[in-house]
Amino acid sequence: MTVVSDTSPITNLAAIGQLDLLHRLYGNIVIPKAVYTEMVAAGKPVPGAIEVQTLPWIQVQNISDTQRVFELQVNQNNIDLGEAEAIALALELNAELLLMDERRGRALAQICSLNVTGLLGVLLQAKRKGLISFIKPVIDELIKKADFRLSDDLYLSILRTANEIEDG
Repeated sequence: MTVVSDTSPITNLAAIGQLDLLHRLYGNIVIPKAVYTEMVAAGKPVPGAIEVQTLPWIQVQNISDTQRVFELQVNQNNIDLGEAEAIALALELNAELLLMDERRGRALAQICSLNVTGLLGVLLQAKRKGLISFIKPVIDELIKKADFRLSDDLYLSILRTANEIEDG
């Protein structure tokens, strides 16, 4: 299974010591060069920066079609280079899944007919596969340690989907 990731799923999971969830769910993860650069050349320590340089299951790949990256950025205001390269790489590799949290990037990925999920979708899948027992403490830790943001409605919706609170 080919899975391409943008920056945020890696940095957020690394911030709470759960980066291995990606490996356990998907095997190898491919990131574009721009995502790698965002993490290792940030000028300040970024969670996951060491891991993307050392873990053998996180593979960095250059984009062949740089024109596509430019077009993706032009077509969508406020999509950063990492997001554009992640979408372009997922298209180039015919990836089965793209991991991305940013709303505009996800919308553009869906327009490009990519299967995209964010960190919350990863956590739901990890729970379904028995890799984590509960989602709530993981989300709470993401909010506290990684400054992960989500609306109250989405928070409750995810907990309902995970059967961790009653419908009501």
